Amino acid sequence: MVRKHASRQLGGFGAAILAWILCSISMALPHWRMWGFQEPMDSKPRMTLVGMWMTCVYHQKNLSNIFRVCYPYTYQDTFIPLDIRVAQHLLLVSSFLGMVATVSIIVALWKIYSGKIRKKAPYNPFFFSGVLNIIAGSFLFLSILYNYFAIIHKDRIAFPPYFRTPSFPDTQRVGTALTMATLSSFLFLVGGTIYLTFTFPQRPYIHSNI
Repeated sequence: MVRKHASRQLGGFGAAILAWILCSISMALPHWRMWGFQEPMDSKPRMTLVGMWMTCVYHQKNLSNIFRVCYPYTYQDTFIPLDIRVAQHLLLVSSFLGMVATVSIIVALWKIYSGKIRKKAPYNPFFFSGVLNIIAGSFLFLSILYNYFAIIHKDRIAFPPYFRTPSFPDTQRVGTALTMATLSSFLFLVGGTIYLTFTFPQRPYIHSNI
């Protein structure tokens, strides 16, 4: 009965592990903020991708020749705005908590399906995993908000001269990595909610006529 009841947690496990994968992938991509320039010139790039760990600049030499140059950030860089610095740490914490939560979920499911946890257990074996997923989703959501606000307000970034990109774009829009992170945050919260609401099935009460 416990095994059958715990099978619904597999959906939460799928949501949580997908959230962690999307979070980890989005961290490595530069497609968080997409800067566009209406009239590319020799001194002006065609497009700039502003990520959390690197910036990639697309230059156009002619109509058919476009090349990309990426510049990874370092902790010594002083041009990186505070919102990106904060988002970096929030992303790292979210990814780490998601990894720990995934391991915890696997252990809890193994204990249930192997019969090591009985239905009389006075605790929720998924509680720890649920809390970690909720925290990971919340931290990730905060990093997403920082980026959305930066795009809405069209915040400037004073890139160093060797980046060969202006500090302010003509257009700025949401990138695919930011969309992935948004979906990841939602899945973290869904998975965490499923685990926090887990309850063992109640033993059916049998009436006696004696």
